[in-house]
Amino acid sequence: MSQAAQSTENVINDIPSELVDLQKVIDSLPNDQRLVVQPVFQRVVESTNRRRKILQLVQESIGQLRLDMKYLVFDLEATRRERDNFQRQLQELTGEEGDAGDHPNADSDE
Repeated sequence: MSQAAQSTENVINDIPSELVDLQKVIDSLPNDQRLVVQPVFQRVVESTNRRRKILQLVQESIGQLRLDMKYLVFDLEATRRERDNFQRQLQELTGEEGDAGDHPNADSDE
């Protein structure tokens, strides 16, 4: 078996079944036709693998972005709670009576 055929077999394990079927058809061609078609097929396989890797990276990035967003929302909510507590403490220290009407950001931030 030639080196090109071995590398093709290694690549075939990572490609869709349609391309595997196409490779079998290419392998059944006469040698002169196979030599013409095989490099084109190899480029298709490489681009398919490259697209698959890119898609995987994008999916991982989206997953990380979702996780980061959850952390940011949690942090924002915690910061708002801290702000509200500090405002309450400040009102208590200054002797102001705090009700919902006195708090300008009571409903607008949420």
